[in-house]
Formats: sequence, structure tokens, C-alpha cells
Amino acid sequence: MKNKYLQIRISERRLNKFRLYSAWKDKTMTQILEDFIDSLPSPEIDKNEGTPLPR
Repeated sequence: MKNKYLQIRISERRLNKFRLYSAWKDKTMTQILEDFIDSLPSPEIDKNEGTPLPR
């Protein structure tokens, strides 16, 4: 798997909260984000349109 980069804008308050949370969990911020993304449900794809359907 080739890694990609994600760049986001976030408030300093949220960034600090995220840093503290990742240190508390003894994980990197990347690991925290990957765990969160992996926990998201997969959207159903309409094969005729190729766009996600609302649940």
C-alpha cells in the first residue's frame, strides 16, 4: 500500500486536544485517525449511479 498525505486546517485548541489525546492513548495521531476512519461504516454504493446512498 502506498501512503498518501492528508492536510487539514484545524484550530489550535483542537490540535492541542488531539495531541493530548494521542499521548494519553500512547498512539500517534496517524494511528488515532486511522482507527477512527476504520470504525466508520462503509456507505452502500448504487451500482447504477456510482454514488453513495444515504442510510
